Amino acid sequence: MRKQSGTEVFRITGARQGLADDVRGRQRRYIISMSVRTVSVVLAATLWNVERHVAVVALALGVLLPYVAVVIANAGRENVPSLPSTFVTAPMRPALGAAPAAGPAEPVTEPAGEPGGSGRTDGPRPAN
Repeated sequence: MRKQSGTEVFRITGARQGLADDVRGRQRRYIISMSVRTVSVVLAATLWNVERHVAVVALALGVLLPYVAVVIANAGRENVPSLPSTFVTAPMRPALGAAPAAGPAEPVTEPAGEPGGSGRTDGPRPAN
């Protein structure tokens, strides 16, 4: 059996992704959005005399997408709302079970008509 010491156990499941991985992901998203922009501008030029309304939508996408791509690429690292604690605390073991506490006792009243009883519960019986 292992002897448990008072050492802390660290966990890494809540750690942020590395800086190199974050930059690589932002570069990938930027390249994908710029590829979509290039395709939309080529599509706008190709469809200008065939389907004008589709060409206008593709041109608008080609004009607006660079701004959105740059904003997304320069957004920086994600913000973690609340980092988990850096160590796992040992679970608390419950104490030995105690006997359940007895609740307040209910007053017992003597029902009327019982042999030997007067039916009154408000005091002693008068002497005859």
